[in-house]
Amino acid sequence: MHTLLLLLLILFLAKVFGDVVERAGFPSILGEIAAGVSLGLFLIRPDNDALIFLSELGAIFLLFTAGYKEINLQELKVASKVAIVPTICDVVVAYSFGFLLGRAFGFGFMESLFIGVAFSPTSIGVSVRSLIDLDYLSKKVGSTMLASAILDDLIGIFMLSVVVSVAADHQMPSGMHLLAIAARILCFIAVMIILGRKVFPALFEYVHRMHVKESIFAFVIMTALFSAYLAEAFGLHAVIGAFIGGATLSSVPIAKIQEVQSKVDGISYGVFVPIFFAFTGLSINPGSIAGAGTLSFLVVVMALSGKLIGGFIGSKIIGFDSHDSLIFGVGVMPRAGVELVVISIGRSMGVIGDQVFSAIVLMVAVSVIVTPVFLKFAIRFKERSEMVRG
Repeated sequence: MHTLLLLLLILFLAKVFGDVVERAGFPSILGEIAAGVSLGLFLIRPDNDALIFLSELGAIFLLFTAGYKEINLQELKVASKVAIVPTICDVVVAYSFGFLLGRAFGFGFMESLFIGVAFSPTSIGVSVRSLIDLDYLSKKVGSTMLASAILDDLIGIFMLSVVVSVAADHQMPSGMHLLAIAARILCFIAVMIILGRKVFPALFEYVHRMHVKESIFAFVIMTALFSAYLAEAFGLHAVIGAFIGGATLSSVPIAKIQEVQSKVDGISYGVFVPIFFAFTGLSINPGSIAGAGTLSFLVVVMALSGKLIGGFIGSKIIGFDSHDSLIFGVGVMPRAGVELVVISIGRSMGVIGDQVFSAIVLMVAVSVIVTPVFLKFAIRFKERSEMVRG
């Protein structure tokens, strides 16, 4: 099929399917993945070079926009004091469940590592809608959930950078090897911090005075691409640089004026991100899900229960009661972004097989569907318990 026609079909179906899903009360990501799956049923294969490149850009802009729009470094410092313990607990438990599941099914060390990392992040956007509907976002458990989701992504990005570096070297990591990986990561972060504090503010002050149209927007996009490229120069993956670049740019006021944010949203979620999610759906082999039967079921159960158990234990440690701990545990269950990037990278490196790839995409879809239902149930359960005691 002609590349332009293929892109037209992907964007059209992603938006149409996404709209149907949004109207049903779920995130459009499900529709965008379904658009790719539907194209795959018509024997369209994900082997088009232009489509692969645009999908990679989609992953870059997905994580850049997350860092650029969702992370406020000053607020994160305050919120992380409360959220750090439950975040570490839910990440450790979820990662352990994923890694041990991989080993139990006889997968290699690297593939099990990728499964563990894919189990670790949280996509809070699914929970936020329910928290707002139930007037729970402003409560302590709601704000802690938000901070935990951001920390989850930061930890997930660090873990991804480590496993990608290990996989790229095709060998088991020694102590010195891990130290070298950590040094590369820390050097890259240090460079980005310097750029964020010294270079980007001065650069955007100059850009703000430029007469050429859309100069601020253009330099925001250039920052995304530069950060992705610089990460690769440090031996890291491009998406890691994009996320950190977005986070450093988030503290530059001129780069975050509302008009520019809207345009970044437009190019990201209007074009590139839907292509990434549709490409993910297109890459699914339905036969692999059916063939993986027990594996697919256990991936869903272990991924969701890992977050629930870890979040419950961690929030109990910091003093939440059982009801709020249950709400927190349920609220950090959904996945929708970073984990799909993780398995896409793993697959492109030849580490993740079809069965694991398809099973984790299925897990993401299930988590997006069931979390709002479980979250509403947990909140209603708490309210009924309070009424009985009252």
